[in-house]
Amino acid sequence: MATRPQSYLPLPSVSTNESSRVSWHKGWPIFTFERSFFPRSSVRLTLRFGRKRRNFVLIVLFGFIILFLFTLKNNFDFERIKNSLPFTAYPPTLVYRREDLQRIWAYEITSGHYPSTRSVPQQIGLKEVINPGLPPHQTDGEARGQVIQGTGFLRVYPEIQHGNLSIAFPSRPAPGSIADMDVVMRHCDFSNQKFVRDCIEVLRVGAGLDNGNRLRRENLNDWKYIYLELSQDSSNHTHTGSPAMAQFDSSPDILPKAGSELEVSPITLPPPSSPHSYPDLLTACDSDYPRIFHMYWTGPFTDKPYMAILSFLYTQNTGLHSDEPPKACRPVFWVWINPVFAASIPDPNATSKMFEELQSNPWASPFLHERFKDILQFKFWNTTEQLDAIPELRNDWRKMHTLFNSGGHIVNVSPEDYDRGKNTGNKSDDMFHRDGSKSASSYDRLSVILSDMVRFVLCHRFGGIYLDADTILLRDWEEVWGWRGAFAYRWSRLTRYNTAVLHMNKGSALGTFLFRTALRNNLDFHPMTVSRYVNDAYLDGLLLQLPDALFDSAWLNTENYQRDRPPQPFFKAFEDFFDTPAVSSAAPLALGFDGFFKGAFSYHYHNFWWKPFDPSRNWPDLGRRFSTGKEAAHEDIFTNDLGWSAVLKRTFESYIRGERCNLYGEWLLY
Repeated sequence: MATRPQSYLPLPSVSTNESSRVSWHKGWPIFTFERSFFPRSSVRLTLRFGRKRRNFVLIVLFGFIILFLFTLKNNFDFERIKNSLPFTAYPPTLVYRREDLQRIWAYEITSGHYPSTRSVPQQIGLKEVINPGLPPHQTDGEARGQVIQGTGFLRVYPEIQHGNLSIAFPSRPAPGSIADMDVVMRHCDFSNQKFVRDCIEVLRVGAGLDNGNRLRRENLNDWKYIYLELSQDSSNHTHTGSPAMAQFDSSPDILPKAGSELEVSPITLPPPSSPHSYPDLLTACDSDYPRIFHMYWTGPFTDKPYMAILSFLYTQNTGLHSDEPPKACRPVFWVWINPVFAASIPDPNATSKMFEELQSNPWASPFLHERFKDILQFKFWNTTEQLDAIPELRNDWRKMHTLFNSGGHIVNVSPEDYDRGKNTGNKSDDMFHRDGSKSASSYDRLSVILSDMVRFVLCHRFGGIYLDADTILLRDWEEVWGWRGAFAYRWSRLTRYNTAVLHMNKGSALGTFLFRTALRNNLDFHPMTVSRYVNDAYLDGLLLQLPDALFDSAWLNTENYQRDRPPQPFFKAFEDFFDTPAVSSAAPLALGFDGFFKGAFSYHYHNFWWKPFDPSRNWPDLGRRFSTGKEAAHEDIFTNDLGWSAVLKRTFESYIRGERCNLYGEWLLY
């Protein structure tokens, strides 16, 4: 079996001769030295200072070393350095044979989950691709000698502008719109030196969000990234269910995880689905691709999930602006509530108690209103029930040492104790009893680790898109839903995943691969580790790594990248969203929602659960319709400047109160 050469970072002034050895721990090189490495220096100190002074000198030197290491720890982000290492610096994670990786690619392509002209990795051993996710034309792979044969539906890239030029608001995306992610990558990929500012302009103009305000006079046909598929009859659709892959060439061996038993071959997969165009559907929604936004929350409901839900109501095509049945497929929002600390199992009456607490919570109770019942649902999270519902996990997860493993950082909570409802830890061990992050010093680490797994469970079981609770939606996601492939987005400058936004298809081959691989790697779902899973298996093309400009437009700026041409607004730190610097504090009130990363699909403010959105009005200001009459009196405090977080909160709330329309010119009807 081929072996992967070890690589490591040499430490300054450290020889790697026979007196020292190097070993590996969690991907880092660990040096150990033989006892004979030190005596010569000790003898010299004794001769120079004497035995007593020698001990004093050694103590002082030891103290300086401790102080230096402490200073180094506080000034250098070792976790960041570790995550920047190449994938070859880590032990392999692969537990599948190449033949099964080929079957995974075949399943996903045949199902229409790879609507891209990008080549399949050479290591998979593919010579020909029959792809129903592409229109019916043939494309020759440039560097790999692959033949890509599209057998799907014809595409039309329309000019998107509102027909009535007297209307200042942009129109909703046409039902069935699809984003061409190949075009998006061409304009937005950081690896190709693309700027976030330019990317979101392409996203904005290509979607017609600049309706009535277009200043560009150039030919912008290259910016068209939204297309519609024609019906089967009009496109001469030629897909007949033939296999998506054929004629496997020989290729280099793919390295498996050392010391691990490979998964049973062949991999068990359900029959692939057949793609169909929107005009051919009998209903507005395609049951194979449910439009469900998932969000997970632990502990008391606060202004953070409140804002995420408000942004959903303000931006998505929920149909609440009309009394007529919606013509487009309405997305729904499922809020998964875990009302107890992550290391504990809830009691049998937890669901009823959850709704009682939501009803009494001013941040949550407005969303129990009758008007929202068809598009917004609160669901109780039960870890045992959810893991038992995943076929790839149900027979094995209780055998794991712990459920809490994040990038190799393990917290020992036995699945057996969790399953039986035993209380873990004690009241003095605060980490086990946190039900949400209340400050930077009391970060709920266990809930965050559990949420790394939750998102994959929900998307694999139900389909849809998972959103972290610190996400604010900024525009309609119709064309994102239309793209049938799985995706997450890029971890800032690194070629790693951030799963704060995650889309996976229900019961997919990719999902099966990820769960079985995680089981063989200590059930680790940290996004950095997931990046290793798909990279080691050459499946990263099946989980598209979209540019962070689409969902996290400030991230590169906060890490000191692209500050010479930043987007609007310009954040040097994520705190600027809440505490906008005085030098730029006029912008939020002057520009409003329209000036906040316009073109991006969402904004991710990276935690800060403890900072209020609107310090001077830190309560749900939704008007009399949602008043219970039991609210405490609030002091009306005037502030000269409002930060971006406060402006967005007040914008969303005024829409719910019926005092303004949304960004598409629609008024909420009750």
